[in-house]
Amino acid sequence: MARPLVTWQLFLKASSLQRKRAVLTVAAIAWGTVAILMLLAFGQGLREQLMRGRRGMGENIAVVWPGETSKIWEGLPTGRAIRPRMEDIEYLRHRIPDVRFVGEITSWSTTLSYGRKTITGRVTGTNWEYGDLRNHYPQPGGRFLNPLDEIEKRRVAFVGDAMAKEIFGSENPVGRILQINRAPYLVIGVMQHKLQMGAYGGPDEDHVVVPITTFSAQLGRQRLNNIVFKVDRPGQMVGAIQRFRQVLGKKYRFDPQDKQVLGIWDTVRGARIMDNITIGIRLFLGIVGALTLLVGSVGVANIMYAVVKEKTREIGVQMALGARRGWVTGPIVMQGLVYTLLGGATGLLIAVVLVMLIGLVPTAGNQALEFLGKPTLSWPIAAATAAILGTLGILSGYFPARRAAGINPAETLRYE
Repeated sequence: MARPLVTWQLFLKASSLQRKRAVLTVAAIAWGTVAILMLLAFGQGLREQLMRGRRGMGENIAVVWPGETSKIWEGLPTGRAIRPRMEDIEYLRHRIPDVRFVGEITSWSTTLSYGRKTITGRVTGTNWEYGDLRNHYPQPGGRFLNPLDEIEKRRVAFVGDAMAKEIFGSENPVGRILQINRAPYLVIGVMQHKLQMGAYGGPDEDHVVVPITTFSAQLGRQRLNNIVFKVDRPGQMVGAIQRFRQVLGKKYRFDPQDKQVLGIWDTVRGARIMDNITIGIRLFLGIVGALTLLVGSVGVANIMYAVVKEKTREIGVQMALGARRGWVTGPIVMQGLVYTLLGGATGLLIAVVLVMLIGLVPTAGNQALEFLGKPTLSWPIAAATAAILGTLGILSGYFPARRAAGINPAETLRYE
């Protein structure tokens, strides 16, 4: 018990004599800690926001649009237009039962009227499962399409939140009658606001969704603009796309390997690319923060070397009078460790306060801030930072301490 107590007393005495130096050292480490934690917090917040935006369009889905053949197949020429129809959804569901399919019939120049307000907007006729595939969640008090809406060809409409605000203003749209190409539709729900990164027809907040059977009967159209399908797990997507091409290729007589027949947007593949990008961003930010922290740690080491240099004569006298090796090295190691950990704790506290303050900044209506998201501290990263700080603190004190212990008492008398 005596040895640690003596070491601690020597450390306190050294620190009290060098208060300005101690404060500057702690401040340097605190600054480095704040830098690395804030950079990684912004990286984590951006990653979570990108994931949220990616989920806004739907998870594990593929979007298909029609094209033309570019290869001769079974004696048929190139340039044939392949246009899937409404009945192909059931055809696909029957032959690929583990994949969920919906179709879309879209009109981009539909007249929408309510009261004295008339605009031209996008209306999509689709199957009732569309809400789950594309993450169209209703605001409280409303609902999405259900099976009976589709079977009975009901004139009901689900409105995007931005579209609802443009048409109905501050009025609650649910229960109101919306004229779609002069046909009355009952508004049954308004979409919850969502961050959407990626769209193939425009943002979901700016369209109206109606049952595909109703819209087909009104427009007299059977051909689909798009087919959307969803798999349960990302690893199933490649196989699902292959089977999809084979099934439609057999019906419409085209080569399943002909990439021009059907354009397919594989969001699973896009998600992997986005994940790699976010990993690269976080790695870059982490390296920048780590270098900042390393600079602070090098400063601690330099200060410890300066302490040893200034106290060379004193250390030599102590060693000549029989001071133990640990009494010389202990205070120096402890000084580096305590300065580093104290600076790290201060930096962590500052980073937490900054994250909380930035989190209070409203982002609604600001696309840039909404895209960047709010910084999020990762506690595993904070724990790893603390471990790195402790290691750097020990190393910053160890090497100067080893130099101090190796001083020859006789040589210290000639030291200037």
